[in-house]
Amino acid sequence: MAPMRRAITEEVPRLRRHARSLLRDPEAADDLVQDCLEMAVSRIESWRSGDSPRRWLFTILHQLFVDQVRRTNRQVHAEALMPETIEAVALPARQPDNIASAEVLSALQQITPERRAALTLVAVEGLSYADAAHVLGIALGTLASRIAGGREELRSILDDVSRRKMTVSTERADVSTKSAAS
Repeated sequence: MAPMRRAITEEVPRLRRHARSLLRDPEAADDLVQDCLEMAVSRIESWRSGDSPRRWLFTILHQLFVDQVRRTNRQVHAEALMPETIEAVALPARQPDNIASAEVLSALQQITPERRAALTLVAVEGLSYADAAHVLGIALGTLASRIAGGREELRSILDDVSRRKMTVSTERADVSTKSAAS
């Protein structure tokens, strides 16, 4: 029993990272992970000791997340994930890499939750397509479709952000040129 609990404990950082990518609220993400761990420990006999606990734990976490979303008013989630809300509470970045990371995280929060979950399980958590499809309870083709759609959605959002930056910098250059000419 102790090796099984140790193996579960080793997965906690990955569970936290994935929960935060789903919820974007560290406290709510930690609560989700806590619920996942409680359920896992209470059902530890359903895990085959020879297998890695990652797939099993991510399945539990995902199901708890889906249940939570179903119980919560969808409007509250939509408002919490609005780009204006994220930008209002974000700290200004001090380095270009931080800015790019913040833009990607913000864009990731703007795509649909189904696509975001598929992308983060494969691209961030490193699960295979088969394992990610199992965790999400969907067919492999559906997972591939969600990942492709999510990538396209991300590209579109990030392209739009880039276009807005170009417009703002061009406008600022025009203003400073006019100021210098005066």
